[in-house]
Amino acid sequence: MSAPHMDPAEFRRAGHAVVDWIADYWATVEQRPVAPADPPGTVAAALPTAPPTAGGEPVEAVLADLDSIVVPGLTHWQHPGFFGYFPANTSGPSVLGDLVSSGLGVQGMLWATSPACTELETVMMDWLAQLLDLPRRFRSTGPGGGVIQDSASSATLVATLAALHRASGGRWRDTGIDRRYRAYTSVHGHSSIEKAVRIAGLGTDGVRPIEVDPDTQALLPGALRAAIEADLAAGDVPAIVVATIGTTSTTAIDPLPEIGAICAEYGIWLHVDAAYAGAAAVCPELRWSHVGLEYADSYCFDPHKWLLTGFDCDAFWVADRAELIEALTVLPEFLRNAASESGAVIDYRDWQVPLGRRFRALRLWFVLRWYGVEGLRAHIRSGWRWPPGSPSGSAPTTGSKWWRRTRSRWSASDCAPTTTPTRHCWPG
Repeated sequence: MSAPHMDPAEFRRAGHAVVDWIADYWATVEQRPVAPADPPGTVAAALPTAPPTAGGEPVEAVLADLDSIVVPGLTHWQHPGFFGYFPANTSGPSVLGDLVSSGLGVQGMLWATSPACTELETVMMDWLAQLLDLPRRFRSTGPGGGVIQDSASSATLVATLAALHRASGGRWRDTGIDRRYRAYTSVHGHSSIEKAVRIAGLGTDGVRPIEVDPDTQALLPGALRAAIEADLAAGDVPAIVVATIGTTSTTAIDPLPEIGAICAEYGIWLHVDAAYAGAAAVCPELRWSHVGLEYADSYCFDPHKWLLTGFDCDAFWVADRAELIEALTVLPEFLRNAASESGAVIDYRDWQVPLGRRFRALRLWFVLRWYGVEGLRAHIRSGWRWPPGSPSGSAPTTGSKWWRRTRSRWSASDCAPTTTPTRHCWPG
């Protein structure tokens, strides 16, 4: 006998109970310890060793176990006292968008498999590009465009694969790694850069860690140039430079104008990883951190870090979508369709590693429509202020004496006080 499905009336009742549970959790999260003190294995030991048999269990029983087993074993990332790793805010609108996405259950691998899924995502990425004032070539109305990846790690991997395709003159697609290619990033570059390079087949040795300025902790352009010239002299092929806006370990901001000019000179793909701090650019006075972005071939930031959108949501743009698609597309017979062959639509399966993709854009749509531009700017501004000694009421100019001298010394203690504790400090 098959188990009965949850009918719409039962779903409505259970859904109300789950939404109430989430609302109650948010209302009480600050009363909980930020992290559990129990030893490893505590949660696993409290769970049954086998799944339920005939009849299943009601939602109320599941919610009761959430309260008694799961929640006590959580690190509460939404706790106002959580200061670990990076900001990771979700919000009510984001959760509702996720609920709708799950309820619709569509598959967005092709435009033809769900046209609205693709077109809403394209428009949301253009909205974000406007919000951050990204170069126009990153927008879908130009040669580039944006796509939602699950994380900045995936964005870096995709950028690396596209860079290898370019650096090899297209040979990489057919013959793979036929010589030594090199990737460059600062010693503070994210661990996902090394992982991407290893997955791409270059090995850990394929990453050239570049030294940083001891004061600002930002990548040294002179050291980058020296590494590139040494590799060229050895017969290696420089493929990609990954610059960072807001390194995870030090929140350093690499000097994009100088790095970009070097990449342009040598024809190297420049990927800019702004996963941590890119959201700050929604505020015009904080866009100094993005000066030089016009050199970038690809760029990403994580709305799931500081822009009130739940994980997983990385916004990734390329300046030339044709290069990316050429590097990644695979077209078996079962995916062929008239819309794709017309060339008039976007198939996001060609912009990522997986084939399948869910309707992530709904979260952004709900968030952007609920908060609006000014609401998101107010959210970012609520978590920072210029540190003592900064030019009053104005943003520093990239590369200025004050900017170079002080930006590496900001810390959590420099952040403006708020009515509740905040883990957002720019760039500290």
